[in-house]
Amino acid sequence: MRRDVFTDEHEAFRDLVRTFVAKEILPSYSRWEEEGGADREVWRRAGRCGLLGMDVGTEYGGGGDPDYRHHVIVAEELARAGVYAPALSLHNEIAGMYLRTLATEEQKRRWLPGFCSGDLVTAIAITEPDAGSDVQRLRTRAARDGDRYVLNGQKTFITNGSAADLFLVVARTGGGPAASGASVLVVEADRPGFTRGRKLDKIGMRAMDTVELFFDDVEVPAANLLGKEGRAFAYMMRTLRQERMMIAVAALAAAEKVMEDTLAYCREREVFGRPVGHHQYNRFVLAELATALAVARAFTDRCVAEHAAGRLAAEEAAMAKWWNTELCQKVVDRCLQLHGGYGVVRDFPVARAFVDTRVQTIYGGTTEVMKEMIGHSLI
Repeated sequence: MRRDVFTDEHEAFRDLVRTFVAKEILPSYSRWEEEGGADREVWRRAGRCGLLGMDVGTEYGGGGDPDYRHHVIVAEELARAGVYAPALSLHNEIAGMYLRTLATEEQKRRWLPGFCSGDLVTAIAITEPDAGSDVQRLRTRAARDGDRYVLNGQKTFITNGSAADLFLVVARTGGGPAASGASVLVVEADRPGFTRGRKLDKIGMRAMDTVELFFDDVEVPAANLLGKEGRAFAYMMRTLRQERMMIAVAALAAAEKVMEDTLAYCREREVFGRPVGHHQYNRFVLAELATALAVARAFTDRCVAEHAAGRLAAEEAAMAKWWNTELCQKVVDRCLQLHGGYGVVRDFPVARAFVDTRVQTIYGGTTEVMKEMIGHSLI
């Protein structure tokens, strides 16, 4: 079916993203997977190509276009190429939303030009060793001391962690529960007492640098408080809708690309004198996957249109997130099986997708958390 959520202008932007991926990411991606992170220079090249801060005001060096669909295109094209570094979508959609909507004018002038040029890479530091979806367990604390905060604690699973220059850190600043007493502090990477830990040895998305962070009496100016003190939980709830759509969009695009590759393989690879796809059972498998993907595409594009119009409900984003990520797991698993032995060879995209896409049902809120959220909205 023809997708009707994009205009010719959007498709021209898609061509730009595809060209950038082909020229600036794919030639180096295998090396980045070995090294556990992307070259720092690729961020500046993304900035020069207009792929950072598309919705940031032109007065700060951004594109000045608030159309959410540009973010969708970036997420789709990275996922279709099977690349997860550099984490442009996290920088643009999540960190960017915090900075665009919460920063003061002085803060915007300090941080947004570098954000758009790629000179300042951002990361979000929320998760801790004992606190993931349950933010009530956050232990990282920032104690107010005059015109500064003194920050102590630890974060983990931080994407962009080794490359980032600015960290948006959620820390407890009040005496009550984290949900009502947490704030967002912007911490520069060169502050004394801040250290990056090891790069986590993940099974997939290995080119995406993911690290631990440590804060030992890090002094953060009060001028680096983002938004209002004690409001972090409310800000997180507002950004989670877009984060979950970002994950849903990428998961579906990845699944569709794996399906396309598998169809081509099933037409060419012969087993028992016939192409793989000519065996009835295999045709049934492909028919089931194609139908599921078509249904998911219709719902996802509807969600994209609703979010672009500012009407998407939080539970609808949760539906898209859990459905698409679980569907991606199913599609990749069945397609790997259809590849036979070649399905476990990393030269084949389906093998890389098998490990790269697995985490999508976990980060941004697990499938179980999504269902709980949706269930609460129904009762």
